Amino acid sequence: MGKIHIMDEWLSNKIAAGEVVERPASVVKELVENAIDAGATTIEVFLEEAGLSFIQVVDNGSGMSEEDALKSFARHATSKIEKEQDLFRIRTLGFRGEALASISSVCKMTMKTSDGQDGAELYIEGGHIKSQQPAALRQGTDITVAQLFYNTPARLKYLKTVQTELGHSIDLINRLALGNPHIAFKLVHNGQVQLQTNGRGQVQQVLAAIYGAHNAKKMFAFKGETNDYKVHGFATLPELTRASKNYISVFVNGRWVKHYLVQKAVVDAFHTYLPIERYPIAALFIEGDPQLTDVNVHPAKHQIRLSKETELLQLVEQTIRDSVREVVRVPLAAKPKKLEKLPSEQMNIWKPAPTFNEDKMAAIVNRLNENKLEPAPLRGEPVQIKESTPPLIMEQPVVEEQTTQLLVEEPVMDAPLPKEENAPFPQLEIIGQIHGTYIVAQMEDGFYLIDQHAAQERIKYEYYREKVGEVDANERQTLLLPLTFHYSADEALRLMEHQQGLQEVGIYLEPFGQNSFVVREHPTWFPKGFEQEIIEELIEQVLTTRKADVKKLREEAAIMMSCKKSIKANYYLTKEQMDQLLNDLREAENPFTCPHGRPVLIHFSTYELEKMFKRVM
Repeated sequence: MGKIHIMDEWLSNKIAAGEVVERPASVVKELVENAIDAGATTIEVFLEEAGLSFIQVVDNGSGMSEEDALKSFARHATSKIEKEQDLFRIRTLGFRGEALASISSVCKMTMKTSDGQDGAELYIEGGHIKSQQPAALRQGTDITVAQLFYNTPARLKYLKTVQTELGHSIDLINRLALGNPHIAFKLVHNGQVQLQTNGRGQVQQVLAAIYGAHNAKKMFAFKGETNDYKVHGFATLPELTRASKNYISVFVNGRWVKHYLVQKAVVDAFHTYLPIERYPIAALFIEGDPQLTDVNVHPAKHQIRLSKETELLQLVEQTIRDSVREVVRVPLAAKPKKLEKLPSEQMNIWKPAPTFNEDKMAAIVNRLNENKLEPAPLRGEPVQIKESTPPLIMEQPVVEEQTTQLLVEEPVMDAPLPKEENAPFPQLEIIGQIHGTYIVAQMEDGFYLIDQHAAQERIKYEYYREKVGEVDANERQTLLLPLTFHYSADEALRLMEHQQGLQEVGIYLEPFGQNSFVVREHPTWFPKGFEQEIIEELIEQVLTTRKADVKKLREEAAIMMSCKKSIKANYYLTKEQMDQLLNDLREAENPFTCPHGRPVLIHFSTYELEKMFKRVM
């Protein structure tokens, strides 16, 4: 008898489940994506114990007839593709036909589905259909998954805590909601609503539901296209950042994907606008011909391959960078925390004066005189202050009444959020200097602190960036003492193969003994004293990527030179020097951040000062 035999269908389903169903969030993903592909406009997800004990997904999609419902639990049963050519034009989220077969093999599942004319209710346990009966004719599908991994205890044993597993499910639904703003999503865990969107097609409303209205207001829109791709989306202003790239969501033709190079292009677009190791919140939507995308790469369908990838990366980076330049502005020192919701009459916040009405004023004065009362200041009118009281200047606050309510309630908004206007570099009046480090200047709306080192670093960076960019790589300077570089035998062989790449950027390696090289000249744009460091970086790039990125190195050189040449802390400037520094800064392309992404100046509003001194509540 031969050793090789065909596995039982149920055993093969269990093995496939190991790839498709990693955790409760995997089940949620497959069921919700099926609902999206079915054309649902409302999807509700109910979890208990993060889905370990109970998962229910209810939708109002096209549903299935009894015949299709029975077929759907067979391996490779799908309505998404029929022939080989369909693999190259995939527009749906699912297509392999493995999800229901795999999920049902490791749980106890109940499905109620109907196409509006015919329907069925099925109970499946361990991949076997135990019972079936006609279902109600409400169009849509209701799937319940209970006791997940009850028959695979090894998988159940290595699941994380309830909080961790719930976090994966919430993160998944957040991204699916972002990718499908036209669908109303609701996620409930142990009876508590974790996410709810209105399905009105506004991406910024979904962002408000996920990250809060206050953060959504700090996001700007961007849009760009080429002959092959269209990109659009939202990203946060440089003042709002996170410590992880996980907040950058990428969608390709409606599918949420993990693509390192696209994420990197988003981050590179914020170059010199964000501090080191800080990242924006962003939702990037990429649209293109499905033939340019291969989604059949990984069982979870998160990884994809893109044709014309270089063109797409350039489009993403340039589109977002152009938008960032338009919206960047001075950061505020602090924002008011959540304020108590009070009627506007009780809030000591001064609004612009209403239109003056003489008749109304006369009636008020007469009534007060009759009752012998002292008149209280009208809302928006100047305050009458006794002579013994120091004059108090009330400024219109930064936060208006409507904004105050948003900060308290953070509702899901019914209309697109207003876009904050780009603020030009302010015309400042210099007051003085603090600790030889910070310049103090004022305007009518408050005062500003300017970091003198960061300010000059930005000015010199833009100067050196242009200066370095103008120098031709073929313009070289001979070294008095040649530089020597030593590498392993493997690295030396690879360098010999890729010398052409180094020569294109002006680096000529000469063999100098075993596994060693000498450089006798270098391009003239190299900063003095950093020649060896830059050549080593170029060689490392060639060894790693087979290509030397001169643009990146020139950028790094400009940043390095600007930092070395700028004034440091504890250096006292004259009034004329401070004026000149601000005038030069005003002419900079981006006067608000240094090349490392740190703020150049901070704004303290008059309202914030009054609030700190308890002059307004």
